[in-house]
Amino acid sequence: MDSSTSYRSDVTGANRQSEVRSSTFESSSANCGDNSKDNMDKSGTQSFVSAMEHIKQQIARENINFVRFEATDLHGVSRSKTVPVRFFHEKAVYGVPMPRSYLELTLSPKSCEVDHANNPANFSSDVLLIPDLSTFRVLPWAEQTARVICDPCMITGSPLRTAPRLIAKQLMGQLQSMGFSLYSSFTYECCVLGSPDRVGPKTMLFPATTLASNHDLPFFQQLVNGMYCMGADVDSLASAMVPGQMEINLRPEFGIAAADTAFTFRTGIKEMARKYSYIASFFTDDSLYNAGVLSHSLWDTNGQRSLFHTGDHGAGELSEIGRKWLAGLLSHSAALSCLLSPGLGCRSHIAKKVKDPKHNVLYATYGYNDNSSAFNVKCHGGRETHIDNKLGSAMANPYVVLAATIAAGLDGIKRNLAAETGLTRASTHTQLGKQQFAIPVKLEDALVALSEDHVIRGALGEPFVQYFIALKQFEIETEELDAERNKCLEYFI
Repeated sequence: MDSSTSYRSDVTGANRQSEVRSSTFESSSANCGDNSKDNMDKSGTQSFVSAMEHIKQQIARENINFVRFEATDLHGVSRSKTVPVRFFHEKAVYGVPMPRSYLELTLSPKSCEVDHANNPANFSSDVLLIPDLSTFRVLPWAEQTARVICDPCMITGSPLRTAPRLIAKQLMGQLQSMGFSLYSSFTYECCVLGSPDRVGPKTMLFPATTLASNHDLPFFQQLVNGMYCMGADVDSLASAMVPGQMEINLRPEFGIAAADTAFTFRTGIKEMARKYSYIASFFTDDSLYNAGVLSHSLWDTNGQRSLFHTGDHGAGELSEIGRKWLAGLLSHSAALSCLLSPGLGCRSHIAKKVKDPKHNVLYATYGYNDNSSAFNVKCHGGRETHIDNKLGSAMANPYVVLAATIAAGLDGIKRNLAAETGLTRASTHTQLGKQQFAIPVKLEDALVALSEDHVIRGALGEPFVQYFIALKQFEIETEELDAERNKCLEYFI
């Protein structure tokens, strides 16, 4: 391919990706004038050409032979196709074809398709994986291989509206249009288990014990160093509550990068564990709970000033806009719990917190530096004031967690809601006025709450919500019929 052909291909790819971005969820660029749109197209073309040139230099410098095109499915599991490096430019321009069904699979090994709410025929059609070139990284644990995170679109160029990363990017766009940005990070509990059984060192029974945290130092050192090379920076790690379970804190980042980091970590730790004859799992069932926490704060558009911080030293209270954001989280806590604790086993953990068995619900709570609350406000450890959203399990898709949290928080700002000025302890029911916010214990009840939450439905889009509900209803219906499923899931998730 000569330089002129290469440039034309770059332009075509940039224009194609620009079309996908502008058509995605009727982005704000659709309302720009012709001159503005032309300027954006030129800027996109220049950005694509520049990024591609940088990647080509890195490929040559590090002798890369293969590039993995990765996308997240609905469960947060990485699906990918690997391309010989000689075809990378072409695939980056035109996308990599993949059956849509690969991204919308059920969790059952025996049945992969549920009735699609909109058009079942589309389930078997192809989608194109369009790479986000800013996510190109060389994989430290895979020989001469790099990866790039992709957004799926239909072959017509329209976005796949069940794609979690695209939905999260759309919500990020809404934040930016309102003058905000999100600074966030994920904390995961993950079991590193001896293969093929749940066999871990006997010392790993207590949280944060030094011996337990260092039972296999070479593995964890390579994990942390490898993740750093991938841009997924591990802030700290420690042993957790059950044999083989670790708690890993990721460093906070602005925008979609926080979910990209979580997605990278979730895939990377599984791959690296196999090299040490371990299995890494985020799975949750009746006997084991792996938590997933989103720590987040709202900042101005340029990421220069925290909007949750009041400026008072020592008080640690949320600002007015922070209380509105928190009120939105509380108002939509039932629907959030469905999206953030999406597995059947996740609901068992919620049931254990119910104090009165007669009432099959748990009430959403918030507090200051209170880890027993659903929404915990913190401002220590070098971080500005932020909220820990603790409704989630580690099984949740990080892009869905990010998108749903933004949708709920933004609604609190738009509707001018406000949590009480004084933060209550988690032992008391949280109230806005006289209203209590119940979190359903059963997954089927949580699905009803999601279906009735028109704000969250509207923010995530009907195609995604309808398919998510259909998928989870399928899991409920087949739970007892598919006894072998959980054995697969433990290593799959």
